[in-house]
Amino acid sequence: MNRLQRYLFRNLLIALLYSTAGLTLTIWLSQSLRLIEMVVEAGAPMRVFLWLLVLTVPTFLGIVLPLALVGAVLFTYNRLATDSELVVMRAAGVGPFALAAPAMLLAFGVTVVVYVLNLWLTPAAHQELVRMEYAVRSDYSQLFLREGVFNEVGDRFSVFVRERDSEANLHNVIIHDGRIPEKPVTIIGERAVMLTGSEGARFVVYNGNRQELDRKTSRLSQLFFERYAVDLKVLSSASGERYPDARERSTDELLHPPPQLAEDPKMMRDLLAELHHRLSSPLLALAYTMVALACLLSGEFNRRGQSVRVTTAVLVVMAIQSAVLGLSSLAAKVSVLVPLMYVLPVAALAPAAWILSRNLRRRMPPGGEAATG
Repeated sequence: MNRLQRYLFRNLLIALLYSTAGLTLTIWLSQSLRLIEMVVEAGAPMRVFLWLLVLTVPTFLGIVLPLALVGAVLFTYNRLATDSELVVMRAAGVGPFALAAPAMLLAFGVTVVVYVLNLWLTPAAHQELVRMEYAVRSDYSQLFLREGVFNEVGDRFSVFVRERDSEANLHNVIIHDGRIPEKPVTIIGERAVMLTGSEGARFVVYNGNRQELDRKTSRLSQLFFERYAVDLKVLSSASGERYPDARERSTDELLHPPPQLAEDPKMMRDLLAELHHRLSSPLLALAYTMVALACLLSGEFNRRGQSVRVTTAVLVVMAIQSAVLGLSSLAAKVSVLVPLMYVLPVAALAPAAWILSRNLRRRMPPGGEAATG
């Protein structure tokens, strides 16, 4: 690149970094609400909150980067036009493709970064997020049991805790186990702790009684104890039977699905749609950039500003993004639509390149001003 193009590239890169940081912080705020609730209300340690917050970044960065790039291109070229720098560049004989070259080079870089995210980092982040979620939920006594309310631990299994101390001891506990509807069990104890091991999680209740009601005979039986263990197989079995979501699977698993999934047509459609989404979505960086450049660099300079062109570019990008989201959802249901995931970015890229190429030979005459308005 010559000095002029390096100047454009530097401005675009700075704008991209700022716009990416702004969008990331905005999404972080919305994502962190449930994590903050975990810390404040359930007592999760701060390191868990910070690690989960870091893991969320790769999950949405692949979507943020192309949109941030559009914002950077629109901001940079609109500012150059407002300051009449584009007029001077065109008067010096710089064509639209020479002006667009730094933005397209940056778009290629963003495309490569999004491919790296989609193919490796994002699936690993999704997998780690789910693993952390299940790891955290396996320790209800420390993280998810709120004081003073009945906590739904599983299906027809609830726990009431009056208070919890700093050593993870639960005081004045009521456990209701309705997993066997014909014989519901209620356990009341002065103190309880939760233990996890190779056989799963369990509550150990001290100094209490166990009440079991036989609904057929309406007979209530009681057992007073000093120590009693309540097995939580309802949690461990649910987590063991769970199949990883398509977003959690590595790209290699999407290319070579496990044999046991071949009998599940819905899962196979999900895997196919996810694979092609990872391969096609990075192309949006190129398409969005070309749309923005076609709107801002085509036609003559207008002293009244370029608000109409900027608005047009934003609306077109929003329409494409909405179509991409809808198509990704439909492709998981109808596999015939998968090729359209590649057609859509190309369909936006080609017309924008043609519009930009119409001004390839256009130059502003030296000493003149090709302006309207």
